Amino acid sequence: MKSPVKSLQVESLQIEKLVYGGEGLSRAGGEVVLTPFVLAGETVEAQRLDTRKKVQRARLVRVTEASAERIDPPCPVFARCGGCQYQHSTYSAQLRFKREILAETLRRVGKIEYETDRIAVESGPPYSYRNRAQFHIGRGKIGYREMGSHRLVPIEECPVSAPKLNEVIAALNRMVHDRRWPGFVSSLEVFTDDVQVQWNVLESERHVGKHFFDWLAEEVPGTVGGPLDYFVNEDNFRVSGSSFFQINRFLLPQMAELAIGGYKGATAWDLYAGVGLFSLPLARNFERVTAVESGRSAASDLKWNAEGAGVCIEIALQNAEDYLANAETAPDLVVADPPRAGLGKSAVGRLLDLRPANLVLVACDPATLARDLAALGAAYSIDRLTLVDLFPQTFHLETIAHLSLR
Repeated sequence: MKSPVKSLQVESLQIEKLVYGGEGLSRAGGEVVLTPFVLAGETVEAQRLDTRKKVQRARLVRVTEASAERIDPPCPVFARCGGCQYQHSTYSAQLRFKREILAETLRRVGKIEYETDRIAVESGPPYSYRNRAQFHIGRGKIGYREMGSHRLVPIEECPVSAPKLNEVIAALNRMVHDRRWPGFVSSLEVFTDDVQVQWNVLESERHVGKHFFDWLAEEVPGTVGGPLDYFVNEDNFRVSGSSFFQINRFLLPQMAELAIGGYKGATAWDLYAGVGLFSLPLARNFERVTAVESGRSAASDLKWNAEGAGVCIEIALQNAEDYLANAETAPDLVVADPPRAGLGKSAVGRLLDLRPANLVLVACDPATLARDLAALGAAYSIDRLTLVDLFPQTFHLETIAHLSLR
């Protein structure tokens, strides 16, 4: 006979602080324990789940002494859905501990001492901000993935999503029960500018016919059959289905100003340029701008967007590392918005060789930012850091770092 499975022991934990990833850190028996959906200073009861290199994870059972910053989350599937981690906290507290996490990560990973109070914070409304979402479909339900698994969490609405996305959720919940629904489609991505809606099939067992998209257009007003035109300040950005675009509809108008500010000069590079969110404003401040983008779809959008804006931009269809490797002279300014992996050793090394007068890094991961900043510290000083809260209610944070050559 198999031995009976022992029930996991419930223990009391004192939460010291929140860490990047959305969990609260505590210590028990000389071991670090990470627990989700807690706040600093709380006493909780939790069950240990697993061990990894002396860091253990636990499941929250109940809060015995709650923080004054704990609130009731507005979403009925919060703590089940894997999308949000912080809806149980006031928004002012979220901004505070994100800033603390950024400063701590710079110190721990990059050995960079940057006072928390010196980190500027840019934020917008904490709900209804998302302009893009991925929906999963199964067994007549529409929803998101459960935290840490592939199980589906059905939803009727999403508090962090734009009103138009909630209109889409309502339509999909109707359509999935219709006999016309293609049962072989299991995942859709939806992008909106609050009026238009762009659809992308992410997971499907076979090709999806045109009649499905025609049906979507009937059910969801504003559906477009190709690229979506997204207006930001004075510019119209064409965004194709596979092109990247920032998701926070409230903070998009501030992004270029936060990154470029008052920089002016003769030459500038926009590395990882995407569809040109920074390239177009740069072209109005610099005599010659080169936008470096490896994705053909995004580069095509960028060309169209530059022509529509009446600005001249040289587009290099290659990855940033190759472009830097072949560059001989430095521009006055380099703006880089790399993926989560950051710039990396090769790109940083070439920037240190070329030594442009000013660098702006737009980073979505504080650890890789800390690594890149530590390496660039051989020649550059950090003039200012701005935490841009593009993802309220989640542990994610964006940072814009301004550096100047010593």
